[in-house]
Amino acid sequence: MRFDLGSYDAVLLDMDGTLVDTESLWIEAVLGVAAELGAEPLDQARLIGGTVASIVAVVGAATGGRHATADLDLWIDQAVKRRVAEVGVRLRPGARRLLDDLIATGMPCALVTSSGRADTEIILDVLGRAAFAHTVTADDVPRHKPDPLPYATAAALLGVDPSRCVAVEDSLTGLCSAEGAGCTTVAVPHLQDIPDAPRRYVLTSLEMVAVTAVKVTP
Repeated sequence: MRFDLGSYDAVLLDMDGTLVDTESLWIEAVLGVAAELGAEPLDQARLIGGTVASIVAVVGAATGGRHATADLDLWIDQAVKRRVAEVGVRLRPGARRLLDDLIATGMPCALVTSSGRADTEIILDVLGRAAFAHTVTADDVPRHKPDPLPYATAAALLGVDPSRCVAVEDSLTGLCSAEGAGCTTVAVPHLQDIPDAPRRYVLTSLEMVAVTAVKVTP
């Protein structure tokens, strides 16, 4: 099965776990910090698709509140940066071709991520910025995935009704956000299973996503 994005008016792309394989690096880093602090076992599902603040909250609860939020934030940030420096930022299969196709066809596109602005800019240095008319990060909205606001904001910035947007995500948290905003969704599971749902298309890879029939607005 291939899914053609071109029949929609705009594409909204998640970043971590969807375009780049950073979600696993985050989880490895967070689990390492939690282990060093003697935390209770973490529910990894609560780490997928979350913001830094939500992940810090999970680790804080698992350590019994023994550490200040600011300290946890710093330790996790340092651990993630070390892991990225060790491994590098790897694109998910099909991501580069998809971005190139979006640029070539002129399909309106926005990046919608739970990462902060500083981390997003680092990843954009790898992805390139040409495909994205706008980027919505955790620093740009007061409520985050799974709240619909990030995707609703991206659609508004593009001047497109969310019902005419297709969002590409790898996590249930992100899908809940996009679907709550009214978007059709394409799920490309990475670290968690994704069930079928109305207006949700579950694919095995971005290599199954095409942009071949861009709608021309009169």
